Amino acid sequence: MNKSATIQTRIDPKVKNQAQKILDKLNISMSEAISIFLTQVSLHKGIPFEIKLPNKLTEETLRKSEKGEDLHEVSEVKQLFEELEN
Repeated sequence: MNKSATIQTRIDPKVKNQAQKILDKLNISMSEAISIFLTQVSLHKGIPFEIKLPNKLTEETLRKSEKGEDLHEVSEVKQLFEELEN
């Protein structure tokens, strides 16, 4: 496959840095990740994942969790699974 097309884009540096850390762990370059994404767009003939706005409950829950509010903590995974079964 001929790889001669160039894409330039501006992105929030924080988003780029967070993504770069994950890609480094996966041993995938930013360029490879973008290529994978665009290939999937082509194969799916659209965005390869669902994009939607969260409902009000999800939005509120995400906002609270980012602030560390109303979090439920357990001391070990076993306890978490026990609570989920009840």
